[in-house]
Formats: sequence, structure tokens, C-alpha cells
Amino acid sequence: MTKFDKTYWDKNYSDPMSMDGIGNAKEHTIYLESFLLIEHVDISTIVDLGFGYGHLFREMLKAFKPYRAVGIEPSPFAFKKAKPDKLRPVPSTKLELFEEDLLTWTRTKRKDNKFDLGICTSVFQYLTDKELKEVIPVLAKRVKYLYLTVPTNVELGRQISELEFKDEYAIHRSREKYQKLLKPHFTFISSRVLESKHYFDEESTSFTDLLYRF
Repeated sequence: MTKFDKTYWDKNYSDPMSMDGIGNAKEHTIYLESFLLIEHVDISTIVDLGFGYGHLFREMLKAFKPYRAVGIEPSPFAFKKAKPDKLRPVPSTKLELFEEDLLTWTRTKRKDNKFDLGICTSVFQYLTDKELKEVIPVLAKRVKYLYLTVPTNVELGRQISELEFKDEYAIHRSREKYQKLLKPHFTFISSRVLESKHYFDEESTSFTDLLYRF
């Protein structure tokens, strides 16, 4: 797995507010909050599986105000910038931060390691196929809903051709490859939103628009 040192952040996040999940963190949160509100889905526990500079994590905590939240971040450089008091929206939220990567998190057994919502943005492209095959089944057992963003080979190609930006650390995979890895364990229920098959099926889901399940 990629070691996200200062060089990575300087190269990939030279203009952080222009990056997805940072400059538009509030919009991501409004979208997810509204989507879950329509279906009366309550979020009481959250885990962010690579919070980076913490912009999206902070907005999600502010919106949902969970009683318990966990954030992991493998980069020592980014982790040192994390300030729990600035991330935590209310004193009642029990917040824990761990300097570790997603693979380590899945291999580590901790008390209360299950969550209503998992946030995983721009992480999967840095894991090998072998690592993803180990991570995804465990993830499905630990989170009921997953807010997932990951660029496919098409989007990574567009970044090069249209933005003249190349993420040298990212692994290029097709949409079909990601779906093949995910679908045994998760159901796609909306853009970026997945539901764990460990907890729900078509009969037990809280989401009513079954047309959009695949």
C-alpha cells in the first residue's frame, strides 16, 4: 500500500480546495444527509477510512452528530494535522483517531468496531487487488452503509488528458473490475452509496426504490 508522505500531499494536493471531497465537502454531506433523510435512515456511528486533511470527515460529523466516530489515516504527515477538537462537532461525540491504513484496520480487532456509516473516499485506488479482496469482505461486516468514491481508469485518464494531472500512486482499474470486487458484499443503492449485504437484502432494506438496486 502507498506510503503517503509529504511528497504525496505536495504533489497530489498542491491546491487542496480544488479537490473533490475537500472544496465540495459540504455539498457531499448535504447530498448524503438528504438521501438518508428521505428514507428515514438514522446514522449514529461513523468511521472515516482515510480522512486525509479531515474536511469531509468534519462536515459529516457536523451533519450527523454521531455519538461515536472513528477516523483512520495512514499518512503521518496528514495525521499530525488532525485536531480532534476541530473535527468533533459536539462534546458528546466520542471520537477516536488512529494512524493506520485500511488494511491494518481490517486486520485489527477492537471493541465496538461496527458502524452505521463508513466513509471511504479516494482510497481503493491505492490498494492492490489482493488487498482489496481482503478488505472488502471485512468492510461489509463492519459498516451498514458505505459512502464510496474511487476513480476508474477512465477518470484517471481524463485527469491526465484534460487536467494534465497524473496520480503516479493510483492503480488503474475499470468500473467492471471494481463492481466485480464489490458486488458479492455490497449492493449499489445510489451514486456513491452502497449497502452491506451482510446486514440487508431486498426484503430487509430501508430503501424503497428497488429499481435502483444492483
